[in-house]
Amino acid sequence: MKKMYSLLAFAVLFNTPVFSQTLFSFGNTAVGKDEFLRAYNKNKTAVTDKQKSIREYLDLYTKFKLKVKAAQELKLDTLQQLQADIQSFRSQVEDGYLNDEKRLNLLLDEALLRSQKDIHLIHFIVPTSTKADNIDTANATKAINEVIQQLNNGRTDFANIATETSAKFIETKQSDMGFVTALSLPYKIENLVYELKPGETTPVYKTKSGLHVFKNIGERKSAGRWRIAQILLTTPPNPTDADLKRIGKKADSVYNLLINGGNLIELAKEFSEDKNSYQNGGELPEFGTGKFEPAFETKIFELKKDGEISRPILSSYGYHIIKRIEQTPTPADKSDESYMFALKQQILQDSRINTAKEAFLKEVLLKTGFKKETGVKETELFRLADSVAAKNAIVKSPVNNKLLISFAKSNLKVIDWLKFVKDYKLNADVYKGEDNPALFNKFISTSAFDYYRKHLDEYNVDFKYQMNEFKEGNMLFEVMERNVWNKAANDTAGLKEYHSAHREKYVWAESADIILYNCIDVTTANIAIKAVNNNTNWRKIAEESEEKIMADSGRYEISQLQLPAGTVVKKDLVTTPLLNTADNTSNFIHFLSVYPANQQRSFEEARGLVINDYQTALEEKWINELKAKYPIKVNDAVLESLVK
Repeated sequence: MKKMYSLLAFAVLFNTPVFSQTLFSFGNTAVGKDEFLRAYNKNKTAVTDKQKSIREYLDLYTKFKLKVKAAQELKLDTLQQLQADIQSFRSQVEDGYLNDEKRLNLLLDEALLRSQKDIHLIHFIVPTSTKADNIDTANATKAINEVIQQLNNGRTDFANIATETSAKFIETKQSDMGFVTALSLPYKIENLVYELKPGETTPVYKTKSGLHVFKNIGERKSAGRWRIAQILLTTPPNPTDADLKRIGKKADSVYNLLINGGNLIELAKEFSEDKNSYQNGGELPEFGTGKFEPAFETKIFELKKDGEISRPILSSYGYHIIKRIEQTPTPADKSDESYMFALKQQILQDSRINTAKEAFLKEVLLKTGFKKETGVKETELFRLADSVAAKNAIVKSPVNNKLLISFAKSNLKVIDWLKFVKDYKLNADVYKGEDNPALFNKFISTSAFDYYRKHLDEYNVDFKYQMNEFKEGNMLFEVMERNVWNKAANDTAGLKEYHSAHREKYVWAESADIILYNCIDVTTANIAIKAVNNNTNWRKIAEESEEKIMADSGRYEISQLQLPAGTVVKKDLVTTPLLNTADNTSNFIHFLSVYPANQQRSFEEARGLVINDYQTALEEKWINELKAKYPIKVNDAVLESLVK
């Protein structure tokens, strides 16, 4: 037995590949360096002394783990409320792990790059039909090739090209799309047009609606995001010249009112016929390139500065009088977090995310051990699916309980497929008319993602750490509340005893009894100062101010007060008002009494400070008890590798 023990000890001592990963242990619990580094890198700030920073954080982290251990001993992780909080948090964050972040980031990079410029596009389409015969198809091909040839020859009379091609082959349409930008077109078309240089034409792009060609006729730097307000005077459908003249004259009158000092908010309420904006002072939701008609959008973008008002602009809706509120340039990098968040949300709602989803699904199927069983033919599965849809019920069948697909720890049977069909096909909000093969693929992907979601902590280490971090954080809060915070707050006798034993800590610096006045503006502050100098009671000043003045009294240390430069503090001093540039409010101070430093604070005067110090003392005592119960052992070799 002695020899065996020696061999085991030797193995433990020299099994460095495993042991080296343990940074420290407490009791029988080991904490790896990877876990520590995750926490350190997440919470660190810029440091000049890495070694000192890591050692200080190690001290904090060991104490944190000891407290969590104490919480586990108390079985705080089984509390019903904590379990509910964990489940709620999981539901909030798990969706973020059900995307391919690598591919999503590539899409983000791509969209950010493309969003730096707007492209002016001309679009040609030769409409086709699924019922078209061979002759129509042939003529459509000839027509679109003719368009490409004419464009490549340098022709710019685009309307004439469409007219001539229509007469020669088959109907051909042309339109000026104006400027477009990233995420304003279907992804496949965006990929085509962003490969073009100015003057270049795309290859033929085929859709169910027809054959398409796009030409880049110019580019500009991104117009960015715009906030505008408008007054809209609508015109009737197919307006006559008389209509346009009459409504245009009215629009000119409103414009003149505006530029001569009229209030846009009030004028919008009175004149604007845009029901979606007039009650909001005419302001429209923020927008960028491609939101409005090209000609209308161009006129908006001609406004050069915030506050500028346009002359009436005619669109298909009527006459618009536009005021530029704010223009925000498109960020050139990822430093603007709010913009990147909004861009990410757009991508997640765009068709381009499907490419990432498809790739991610393949990974999920592989990770989860997906296997498709062959015991039931697809024809039988689809026949049963049709029966479910027709009868709104699952019909008994000999194959219902046969295994259909499986994952590492879960099996699904034919009846699970039929339940899916029943729930999906009969839900008008989600069913898109997919045929049975497409529906079966959806069943597989849905089942795979459901399984992956339930076992996410097994497949994603970042998710596992995040959930554990949240759980331990909640446990820490609960155990600190029980062992420190509540004890300190409720132990009046202990607080008074602590105050009495440490009276030297609780003395006033130079201080004063003051009345602090907060006023809505400098003018109000000056009126209040005059009232103070006339010996008006401060409560009366506040009460009669119609909520323009707030006043409060108390004893403060002079160092805590914000004072005008050069202020010499003395009894009865009324300071000059200080302006808060953030909101244009103003404050001043009336000094009632001034006290020298080192006066003793009473227990009540020092209560807040005493509670904080008493909490610290209780926590230190508790930590020492935990260290005695669970001795901490640091692997110095691993620590040294971190601080180098």
